[in-house]
Amino acid sequence: MRSRSCSRLALFDLDGTLLDRRAALHISVRALCSELRYGPEVESWLLSELADRASPANFIRMREAFSLPESSAYLWQAYVDRMASAVSCPPAVLDALAVLRDNGWRVGVATNGASDIQRAKLHMTGIDALVDGVAVSGDIEVRKPDVRLFEFAAARCGAVLSPDTWVIGDSPQTDVAGAHRAGVRALWLRGRPWENTVPAPHHTADGVVDAITFLLTDRSE
Repeated sequence: MRSRSCSRLALFDLDGTLLDRRAALHISVRALCSELRYGPEVESWLLSELADRASPANFIRMREAFSLPESSAYLWQAYVDRMASAVSCPPAVLDALAVLRDNGWRVGVATNGASDIQRAKLHMTGIDALVDGVAVSGDIEVRKPDVRLFEFAAARCGAVLSPDTWVIGDSPQTDVAGAHRAGVRALWLRGRPWENTVPAPHHTADGVVDAITFLLTDRSE
């Protein structure tokens, strides 16, 4: 095992990497609309509006578009609560994160999104107890692929970015291109369509468990 003083650093994306956001989105939107007795037009609008990202501004627009009686703040919090309840992290992924840390790696999360909803997901799934630090774009109003979010994530882990840091994620643009911008290694999780304008990742995997298995056997320095 490596000593903590010379640990290598792995920074994981959250949505689409550690968590299945797409499935949780459908569950939480359906639950919200059912409980508040909104019609299918509101549900369809929400699924489209929140497909890539969610923020309080979405619910301000929704309230105005459909003349809803509830406040936008109430609607946002209701969505956050239901999303946190709907999302899950596979036990195999949780176990793999624990093994990675047990083998001397520093482990962090670098994610785009609003702070309250991303941290609610991390807490409800137990991921927050298995990582050294978390950086959410809403904390500092900087989004991946901006290098500063990766630097912030490393600092939250008590580390700095180095050439043998790995960024693990499913997005060619925010994770792989972001890693290249930061001068660190990119491990792409296959799933999203590849973008030919993005530099090739240093490694690819079919899921987080496969990615961590690779990191544990990687001997490059």
